[in-house]
Amino acid sequence: MLKHKNILGIVTLLIAVFVYCRINFGSSYWWLVLIAIFFLTLTAIGAFHIRWNYFLTSLHKSFNTNKKQIAITFDDGPNPEFTKKTLDLLKQFDAQATFFCIGRNIEKHPEILKEVFRNGHEIGNHSYIHSNEYGFFSTDKIKQDIAKNATLIKEAIGKTPLLFRPPFGVTNPKIARAIISLKLTSIGWSVRSYDTQAKSAKKILEKILPKIKNGDLLLLHDTSNLSIEVLEQLLLFLREKKIKAVTVGELLNIEVYE
Repeated sequence: MLKHKNILGIVTLLIAVFVYCRINFGSSYWWLVLIAIFFLTLTAIGAFHIRWNYFLTSLHKSFNTNKKQIAITFDDGPNPEFTKKTLDLLKQFDAQATFFCIGRNIEKHPEILKEVFRNGHEIGNHSYIHSNEYGFFSTDKIKQDIAKNATLIKEAIGKTPLLFRPPFGVTNPKIARAIISLKLTSIGWSVRSYDTQAKSAKKILEKILPKIKNGDLLLLHDTSNLSIEVLEQLLLFLREKKIKAVTVGELLNIEVYE
């Protein structure tokens, strides 16, 4: 399998072969450069593609369900304007979802987090700081960051989340060690909306709706009017196709709180 430790083993073997060939046949150092490029390229791609499970396993889809259901997830809340609109739409369509929340936003809007929970939706940990430099943090700093957010969530809803989504979906050995050490379940996605980058709901929907299959796990955000527009049309589509929107815990049949 394409795992970091497996690739390390392959690269170590290739380096050993290179050393042997260099000593006995005078092989060019360019072979060593190619080995380095091979390793760095795979590692970079693996870090930014959570579905590869390159550094650790991140659950991103239910592969064993015969039920017509998917899970919708929202990142980066709670947001004082758009989380409430999200909740209203979910209630209107009798849909459940999982919200991966940022600690700094929870500190500002704990009542909104409580409202999300009261409406029957799940709460997951999405880090306290959600920094662009998260991938460069030490393992201890990552653990402290995750734990700080977990404390805020427990103070708000009385439960400690077991689900963690790495900021930006980026993983590396330090993030993996922190998640494993804290005994959390890393959650990815199988369908990504890019609703924080795209400018047109129509283009987003044209891209994601044909991809949706039973067991999928969708990534949205409760942070903009564009996301709200996409969500409404998505829920209409699911109603038409008789596909139920459930929580991550229900879809994957896993524990979500300690």
